[in-house]
Amino acid sequence: MNFIREYFSIFIKGAAMGAANVIPGVSGGTIAFITGIYERLIEALKSCDHRAIGHLLRFRIAAFAKHVDLGFLAALGAGVAVSILTFAQVLEFMFAKHPVAIWSFFFGLIVASVYAVGKMVKSWRGRPIAAGIVGAAVAMAIALLSPASESSDFFYLVLCGVVAVCSMIVPGLSGSFVLLLMGNYMLVIGSISDVTSALKEMTVSDDAVAAVKLMIPVGIGCVVGLVALSHVLSWVFRKHHDVAVALMTGFIAGSLLIIWPWKNERHLVDGAGEAVMRKGEPIITGYDWFLPGANAETLTGIALMAAGIVAVLAMEKLGAAKPSKGDS
Repeated sequence: MNFIREYFSIFIKGAAMGAANVIPGVSGGTIAFITGIYERLIEALKSCDHRAIGHLLRFRIAAFAKHVDLGFLAALGAGVAVSILTFAQVLEFMFAKHPVAIWSFFFGLIVASVYAVGKMVKSWRGRPIAAGIVGAAVAMAIALLSPASESSDFFYLVLCGVVAVCSMIVPGLSGSFVLLLMGNYMLVIGSISDVTSALKEMTVSDDAVAAVKLMIPVGIGCVVGLVALSHVLSWVFRKHHDVAVALMTGFIAGSLLIIWPWKNERHLVDGAGEAVMRKGEPIITGYDWFLPGANAETLTGIALMAAGIVAVLAMEKLGAAKPSKGDS
């Protein structure tokens, strides 16, 4: 029973990471950090090396599974995949119908995440303080960048996968927001939605085939980025733990600018000044932020921020309840 509870808990944490990864401005890495599985994830990904390949080539399945912590990766990956495939469609609806509500909830998540991650720094002095300031400045600078144009070029899609997945596992840096800056957020989210619709309807449409072709190079980039970055992060955590966590705390704090609920969208326009549309929706290129008035929507937003804070505290408690390597 302990085994089942452990991997069900990991699946749920993976689902939370997957949901975060499809929201521009929210980082799956932040969720992994506050639920207590971040360093285990990095070590598991780092173990996908030549030794793991050697075990596979010799059909040493048990040795391979132990070396890469396969049970953990499978449970987490399943949670991420299920969440992304289902949550992408929910997000399309929520952002269209209730943008302030959903941004408010995630603002609360990020506010609490700053505290949850920041308290992991053993000593806030000297280099950790400088790292935190740098992280916040970088995240805020990213928020103010103008997105590039959309591109379906194979190698650009591979690059999108590499950069986006690196952002997904670095707390405070949003893979979805990086895709937005690279111009391919709507392209990727639309493809995920097309694949999900095809799976639900058990049909093979032209849109679904095109979506799968597009997701292949993105997937290649994701795998390459995950394996490469895991080695770097593992070394950084071993050698410079406080500086690394402080930098990530700064990233998370700086990302609050992206998440602020009260903002107007700026849209991509053509030469005639008309909004460029994709699947009936204008392509977002940035935001203009403002302070809200005293009304029911604002009160609802504040209540949802509080709910987001409570959700993070609950996830943190869940993470603290389980040791990093499980007690199977």
